[in-house]
Amino acid sequence: MFVVGGESLIDLVSQPVGADGRLMLEAHAGGSPYNCAMALSKLGNPTGFLCPMSRDGFGDVLLRPLQAAGVTPLLGERVKAPTTLAVVTLNERMQAQYEFYRSADRAFTRKGLIAALPDRPEVFQFGGFTSIVAEDAETWLEVADAAAAKGATITLDPNIRPSLIDDADAYRQRLKGFFARAHLIKLSDEDLNWLNPDKAIEAHVADFLAEPRCRLVVVTFGESGSRAFTGSAEGRADIYQPPVFGDTVGAGDSLMAGIISILAERGALKPDDMVRMTAEGLTQMLRFGAVVAGLNCAHKGCKPPTRAEVEAVLEQAF
Repeated sequence: MFVVGGESLIDLVSQPVGADGRLMLEAHAGGSPYNCAMALSKLGNPTGFLCPMSRDGFGDVLLRPLQAAGVTPLLGERVKAPTTLAVVTLNERMQAQYEFYRSADRAFTRKGLIAALPDRPEVFQFGGFTSIVAEDAETWLEVADAAAAKGATITLDPNIRPSLIDDADAYRQRLKGFFARAHLIKLSDEDLNWLNPDKAIEAHVADFLAEPRCRLVVVTFGESGSRAFTGSAEGRADIYQPPVFGDTVGAGDSLMAGIISILAERGALKPDDMVRMTAEGLTQMLRFGAVVAGLNCAHKGCKPPTRAEVEAVLEQAF
């Protein structure tokens, strides 16, 4: 089973109504790890999601699509805390900007999270809000260690949210513990710029690959595509643009799911196999992820594609 740990939340996406400044809010199930779990399952992978779910009505909104996609909620008992909310505004290019109101996603215990891990997880994917609060970060790092002890490949997408960070220096320091545990790290160029704007992309990547466990780094560049690096090879791919564009909500999460999926299918998910990937293999991996992300962007909100939908695009020689 692939296990994804981290937050679920409701995206309240604002849309202008008329010319007097009024906004309408549409509720969408979301959260970076939640989106990734959905995408992994829709791509055909047995997937478990490790996150508390509220007993409130929004908790029902989150659970319905999760279960419809075939994702297993690993924490069975729902919590009293209200569902975490994200208020999403879209700029003129339909790119999402967020403000967060957290609650249920933090209603966990270390013991409960570790106990909910399956016996033989193939992957433990985490990131998102898991590193935001110091005490939460300590717990999630222990969960990652427990998953690694069970044989899981550790994959990380920190998905940095500056609006949630009170102490930037302390947060950067906490992230070092996450980077040190991951075999695969995915970040955006915006993430890297926030970490250190004076550092070149290649220098960031070299530092990650110098970590004892890290074997593969993926960097996304928005409309400019993505690049992947091992210690001996590099691949790159353009984005896939769907015929009809919705928005970019969940695009990076879908791309991450695509990368994990194709690595597993090609026998390259274990750390020792990642380092043997060629430039061509890395490029093919990114192309697959780009199609998953692009098809998601054909919709409003995060609606990742099925494997059949991805294959239909790839057969057209993207």
